[in-house]
Amino acid sequence: MTGNASWFARALEVIPGGVDSPVRSFASVGGQPVTIASGTGATLTDVEGTVYLDYVQSYGASLLGHANPAVVRAVADAAALGSTFGAPTPGEVLLAETMCRLVPGLEQVRFVSSGTEAVMSALRVARGFTGRDRIVKFDGCYHGHADSVLVAGGSGVAQLGLPGSAGVPNGAVADTVVAPYNTVPILDDQVAAVIVEAVAANMNLVLPAPGFLEGLRAECDRVGALLIFDEVITGFRLSLGGAAEVFGVQPDLWTFGKVIGGGLPIGAFGGRREVLSCLAPLGPVYQAGTLSGNPLATAAGRTVLEAVTPEDLRRLGTRAQEFGRELESAIRSGGLGATVVAAGPLLGLYLAAENPVAPTTYAEARVICSNGYYPRFFHEMLERKINLAPGAYEVIFPSLAHSDDDFAATVTAAAAASRAVATS
Repeated sequence: MTGNASWFARALEVIPGGVDSPVRSFASVGGQPVTIASGTGATLTDVEGTVYLDYVQSYGASLLGHANPAVVRAVADAAALGSTFGAPTPGEVLLAETMCRLVPGLEQVRFVSSGTEAVMSALRVARGFTGRDRIVKFDGCYHGHADSVLVAGGSGVAQLGLPGSAGVPNGAVADTVVAPYNTVPILDDQVAAVIVEAVAANMNLVLPAPGFLEGLRAECDRVGALLIFDEVITGFRLSLGGAAEVFGVQPDLWTFGKVIGGGLPIGAFGGRREVLSCLAPLGPVYQAGTLSGNPLATAAGRTVLEAVTPEDLRRLGTRAQEFGRELESAIRSGGLGATVVAAGPLLGLYLAAENPVAPTTYAEARVICSNGYYPRFFHEMLERKINLAPGAYEVIFPSLAHSDDDFAATVTAAAAASRAVATS
């Protein structure tokens, strides 16, 4: 049993739905997923030996591409010394120092094992620090699968058409208020925190409107609430300083993941020293994790952050945006309507019968993403050995490993895929 179908059949017997994260199931695009055996740079190879140009890059975790030699060496060297100790290590200090040096206003961080755990912990800190219970989030923003923020989430929740999740008790979301993205809500003195994706990258890609982030900062200051930037996707990808550097707005707390692990499981939350002083062992807010800050992930993440320069990310953003314009033009030339939205090196692809207007809210994005064009285009691209995310609400992640030839090949494939969809 060596083929994709055989491996998925085996997975269905021992893993619910055959996958460990719902979007991987192809449920929103149809068909069966391919099973990946290896990845190198900008490519993936499945169990049948088929090689794909990969624009998922583990949903943004692999900034340097798959199996980057420097990252592989760092992980191997760390593993040779031991993979986990349940004790302080130099690696976590060095990674924390690097992050605090790069991100404006970030004074301290604590490591966890996933982005979901980072968000859960940041919200607990916000509630403990302010003595308030209410949290404000935005429609279509996805902050992991913690109960209190799963309501009205994007990403996999949106792919499956779910308003939230069964198994989440009413009490868990009783203090969660959902507001429309790009509208500054009026807060009161019951709000502990506002959590937001500074650039929304889980409802496809929706950019913050001018003044939106500044308005959130001012409104939080007015009532004494904390502002939390969820930068699990955008951190160290928009720029080395993240959204605070790009937009000039500093939150009180951040959540991070993906890039800071160099492809290994990790998350982090951080912020002002004053706020984080409420964490145990200094204060009454409890948080812990056996594998938090493990030496393999911190070694990989530090290697990535030390390898990438501000110029690298600026150049990647320029190249990605040019690729986005060419991709949009190629799809339109094939007969489909297309609009590509860009934020640094992040790209959002919207397909329709006519060229769609870039959305500014989740409601607008949902209309485009649910029109049925993306699943057909996805499979046409996969047939042409281009791996996009298996869902219309995800973004495209060009990495530093993608070459100009890779982009050109993708543009050529997109024109052909568009023609196939438009004439079918």
